[in-house]
Amino acid sequence: MKRTAEVQIPAEQLDHTAAAFIKAASGFPCYISITRGQHSINAKSFLGFLSLMQGGGTVELSAEGADAEQALETLVGILEVG
Repeated sequence: MKRTAEVQIPAEQLDHTAAAFIKAASGFPCYISITRGQHSINAKSFLGFLSLMQGGGTVELSAEGADAEQALETLVGILEVG
């Protein structure tokens, strides 16, 4: 299952958004990844999130397993609100 999100997180809010995103992602048992361009990370990785989200832009979230649809809905909401 996949969803895209348009990310526009101000630099001063990146750490806060990363913490909220990782906390939410870690609450789901499914595997979740984020892809931007040629780079893909485990969505539960704080450092991976920080490196991938700098500068904003379009990302694709993928989830596999239990609660995948709910996970993507929740996480896209966090990214698009910033």
